[in-house]
Amino acid sequence: MAEKKMVNAITDMDEDFAQWYTDIVKKAELIEYTSVKGCMAIRPYGYAIWENIQKILDGMFKETGHENVCMPMFIPESLLEKEKDHVEGFAPECAWVTVGGSEKLEERLCVRPTSETLFCEHYKNIVHSYRDLPKLYNQWVNVVRWEKTTRPFLRSREFLWQEGHTIHATAEEAIEETERMLNLYAKFCEDALAIPVIKGRKTESDKFAGAVSTYAIEALMHDGKALQAGTSHYFGDGFAKAFDIQYANKDNKLTYPHQTSWGMTTRLIGAIIMTHGDNSGLALPPAVAPIQAVIIPVAQHKEGVLEKAGELYDRLKKAGLRVKLDDSENSPGWKFAEYEMRGVPLRIEIGPKDIENGQCVIVTRHNGEKSFVKLDELETAAAEKLQAVHDGLYRKALENRERRTYACTSMDEIVKVLSEKGDGFVKAMWCGEEACEDAVKEKTGVGSRCIPLEQEHISDTCVCCGKPAKHLVYWGKAY
Repeated sequence: MAEKKMVNAITDMDEDFAQWYTDIVKKAELIEYTSVKGCMAIRPYGYAIWENIQKILDGMFKETGHENVCMPMFIPESLLEKEKDHVEGFAPECAWVTVGGSEKLEERLCVRPTSETLFCEHYKNIVHSYRDLPKLYNQWVNVVRWEKTTRPFLRSREFLWQEGHTIHATAEEAIEETERMLNLYAKFCEDALAIPVIKGRKTESDKFAGAVSTYAIEALMHDGKALQAGTSHYFGDGFAKAFDIQYANKDNKLTYPHQTSWGMTTRLIGAIIMTHGDNSGLALPPAVAPIQAVIIPVAQHKEGVLEKAGELYDRLKKAGLRVKLDDSENSPGWKFAEYEMRGVPLRIEIGPKDIENGQCVIVTRHNGEKSFVKLDELETAAAEKLQAVHDGLYRKALENRERRTYACTSMDEIVKVLSEKGDGFVKAMWCGEEACEDAVKEKTGVGSRCIPLEQEHISDTCVCCGKPAKHLVYWGKAY
């Protein structure tokens, strides 16, 4: 009865995907709404997921030579305005501080929407010679963007992220960094989050404000909508010129350096929910799950059961797993449903008969599969099962993407396919003209997501105008 009630508290994802998502973030206690419109309180379970994401990514950044720094939260208006395209791109989303204490400020301060201008000011002060380059920096901070429509994790007015900022002697080095970080993001999504992604370049109309080129990884959610999971930008020397950052090269000539920036945010938690979740709740990839295995004692009032459960807990913790023993007075059925809803990858059941037979039961969250495991083989079996959960989640997500990816050669075909099969990625050729890009979105409802690095040849002509095609583009509706 308790299990049925738990599942009924979550709307069926095929009936109302948006409500299903909201039910999960609330029921799994990931967030709580606040009195600040568009801003969320990230609760301990949600924040623990972010901490695990942060820990893995931070390690990857440091392995590639990056150092963490921290820039101010406030940006003077005059500083923000130094790069014309950049300020125009962010102006609609800026929040401004105009009063400090009881006094009106002489100059408005923007609450950080991103930190390119602050890093540029800093680089101007510290970069003087080729010996000072490169600088490979990253910061873990919060940012504010005054979004009109918000949704927990996916789009909020304040969110957490990492923003990498690097400065290099040459264009070649900066471009190499841009691509290296794109590949690092893709590897992280696939290896840690079990989310397959498409690596590609954004069209000119969709690139970051002030960038020469923007690269992104695009993931497909369960409902067929795309989600941009990370971006990496190459700035050329545009910011350096705007901020007059120069260094003396090996020939002692003043030269403008080249810059990059790249970022991932707490929207990754939304991506995990919408990629792997089901009607029973979350299904968390083991690498970022706050609890990787939960031990449920069955008939725990009977002699020896809690002691044996505690022994298993100690063994798994010693083996390096994030493990929990639930010895509360709730029924086993309630506990099963609770941890299934919270997305815990492994459930380990131990009762009197199991102890008698020298075994326990392991249930994998992603498919509900039960296995009997000998107690003396628990550590090995748990590690293998965690890998099986990751592989199963990735395979399911990849199958969903492949099933929902459609190759089309005309706009009529795009409309027909989407109306018959539902949302997904549309692969179609494009001439490179912005007018055609806009026309495809207006007539079909799908916008360009990226020009994939791995190009295919579907046809010779643009899906819109019929002129010779330059690129294959992934199109889709997006969060």
